[in-house]
Amino acid sequence: MSTSRRVVVTGASTGIGQATARLLAQRGWKVVAVARRRERLEALAAEIGCEYWAADLTDEAQVEEMAAHILEGGPVDAVVNNAGGAIGVDRVAEGDPARWSAMFERNVLTALHCSRAFLPGMRERGGDLVFLTSTAAHDTYPGGGGYVAAKHAERIIANTLRQELVGEPVRIIEIAPGMVRTEEFSLNRLGSREAADRVYEGVAAPLVAEDVAEAIVWTPGASLPRQHRLDDRAPGGSGDEHPRGQEYRRRVGRLRSQHGTRPGPDA
Repeated sequence: MSTSRRVVVTGASTGIGQATARLLAQRGWKVVAVARRRERLEALAAEIGCEYWAADLTDEAQVEEMAAHILEGGPVDAVVNNAGGAIGVDRVAEGDPARWSAMFERNVLTALHCSRAFLPGMRERGGDLVFLTSTAAHDTYPGGGGYVAAKHAERIIANTLRQELVGEPVRIIEIAPGMVRTEEFSLNRLGSREAADRVYEGVAAPLVAEDVAEAIVWTPGASLPRQHRLDDRAPGGSGDEHPRGQEYRRRVGRLRSQHGTRPGPDA
């Protein structure tokens, strides 16, 4: 599909965000890639011919500066709120408040800041606001409390916006992938390549960034009337975000079975 529409992709320096920026550019979108690491954005721009802006999206002032610069170049038709991430696997009883706060800022406040920055123009002329959450936004697992809480909160931004913007020309879209093997997500979360690789042991064919990018790119590009809702797409089905979640479901399924209760579909 050929289009001259303009899209902002956050967290575009790696993983799903980078794959999404590439695919959108291939489909004819004018891409503005946003992330913290300027050198990676420069490399992406040289590869796909996109605009870019380096900013810490947890900082509201930097987001406002970024949005003002981008909007000087013309209106924005879609925003992909992809920036985020997980830190550690703290159980609730040992939860590190600093880690939990950092995950809230990276996942929730970045989505809030970027949505607020571009919504005024979208409310006037129409647009698509995409939230890349996770199956962790819809359930939980041991060791995932901080990340799960942040993703639930991000999801609620999208759900609330749908109600607050009823009758307006802005489509709110949520993409909620299951386990995805990317360059840095598990590495950043766990701190070592060895630990990151163990996450995917026994998974024959985990999703990769390009799989999720296909789902993201389809939604703002879909030739459907704007009143059609395109939310809660979950590439990977009911896959868990972490093997601990899979083990938890097995345990719960066994416990229910022992007590004469039929196991749930994910057990």
